[in-house]
Amino acid sequence: MCANNTASGLSVLAACTADVRQWYLQNGLHFNPDNSEVLAIGTTQQIHATSSAVSSVSVAGVDLPTADKMKVYWELCVIVDRRLAFNNHVTAVARLCNYNAQAIGYIRHLLTMELAQPVV
Repeated sequence: MCANNTASGLSVLAACTADVRQWYLQNGLHFNPDNSEVLAIGTTQQIHATSSAVSSVSVAGVDLPTADKMKVYWELCVIVDRRLAFNNHVTAVARLCNYNAQAIGYIRHLLTMELAQPVV
């Protein structure tokens, strides 16, 4: 991706999000870009070429800084980075599993066989 494409793409994005904000306001909805994040996704070469040129993105009139990774909340909480790799997500899930396994180990001695039976 060259710098000209990046600049024109960002100006189109700024115009589109300004229109979306205006539509929200006209329809009595609240659009809060301050609670938003920007994640530029691309190949390693594309990210390297644009990271020095793009430090923030204008969304609905608010300049938002670009992030290296973000949590995406749809059905599941997934952490993605600029290359759509899931390394950060795998690390977070492994850390959570380890924490829960330790918590179970801590309370295991409190369980009786009756309490350990599945609830039907």
